[in-house]
Amino acid sequence: MGIPCDDVVIIRQSEREGEPSMITINCPDKTGLGCDLCRIILFFGLSIARGDVSTDGKWCYILFWVTGNPKTRWSLLKMRLVEACPSCSSASRILFDNYGPQPSKDPDVFLLKLACCDRRGLLYDVTRVLCEFELIIKRVKVSTTPDEKVMDLFFITDTRELLHTKKGQDDVSNYLKAVIGEAMISCDIEMVGPEITECSQDSFLPPAITEDKEIPNYQLDGSLTSKSISVKIDNMLSPAHTLVQISCQDHKGLLYDIMRTLKDYNIQISYGRFFTKQRRKCEIDLFIMQVDGKKIVAPSKQQALSSRLEMELLQPLRVAVVSRGPETELLVANPVQLCGKGRPLVFHDITLALKTLNIGIFSVDIGRHVIGGREWEVYRVLLNEGEGSSIAWKKIEDEVWKMLMGWD
Repeated sequence: MGIPCDDVVIIRQSEREGEPSMITINCPDKTGLGCDLCRIILFFGLSIARGDVSTDGKWCYILFWVTGNPKTRWSLLKMRLVEACPSCSSASRILFDNYGPQPSKDPDVFLLKLACCDRRGLLYDVTRVLCEFELIIKRVKVSTTPDEKVMDLFFITDTRELLHTKKGQDDVSNYLKAVIGEAMISCDIEMVGPEITECSQDSFLPPAITEDKEIPNYQLDGSLTSKSISVKIDNMLSPAHTLVQISCQDHKGLLYDIMRTLKDYNIQISYGRFFTKQRRKCEIDLFIMQVDGKKIVAPSKQQALSSRLEMELLQPLRVAVVSRGPETELLVANPVQLCGKGRPLVFHDITLALKTLNIGIFSVDIGRHVIGGREWEVYRVLLNEGEGSSIAWKKIEDEVWKMLMGWD
């Protein structure tokens, strides 16, 4: 049996500006649920300021205090969170004694072909519209002609599953027309095959993206270095669980980065607490166990988990500006979850940062590559000729990084 969907997720909006809103989630548990919920919250442009998670392995109770996006569509956020909870899955009922993940169908991929006259900030405006329609950008091909016309190819999936209909396609086209105006020449949407999500090898990616490196001098009231991140693993404080204690600086999607790492390791969280202190210093305590219900005892497993968490918190994304012959190329890469999902809003933040810097975009390619045995989503943005000379490279990297990390 399940529980009414209205009671699965309860959102209490803040009554005063600047105060966090509270999200309560009460549903059956599953491995990776925290990751799925944090990803949805991140997709809606919200930051988690505090969190509490408690579960007995069958039922979980989660509290998130969130801040950010004043234009949040709370009813839609609730709907998406409910859909992620096992109690309201397509199976419509939960069997407590034999619960397992339900098989999911890969989403259909659509090609949106947009032709229009070029202008500064165009790509950001289009990306913002796609985000508002909950369209997930899987890949992009952007090209600019000498006469300042652009042809944008967006390979997208539809969270709402409305692009199969003419009305759904017309809604997107009409909204794009309203935003772009007379500069829009044409807009067509059609279904295509899923092969565009296949991975490439990393032979054509520069070392700045393929190699692990210490991040130099990215600051938020202090440098973000390995010394500002602490991950401790303890098996003495609990008879049944391994305790992971994390101390680090906050950034956009911090809790998502932790949760996706644990999900990829197939680790279950029995109890967790997350809160932000002064100067955006975060403290996280997680009581975890392996999927077999046992502690993480082997030193090699502890070291592997600790090292992976440190790297994901130190460098959740990779940003580099490189020379590509006479042109300048911006590259941004983020790891893909084992389930195939990438980090939300990355392309949105890249285009917003470049628009803020008043830097034009000549072409864009988004693809998936295998780097060091892991799948990464790589954004390759060729900047307009003359924009971003070698003098400005560091500034471009810094501004894009700050936007992606949510640092003012």
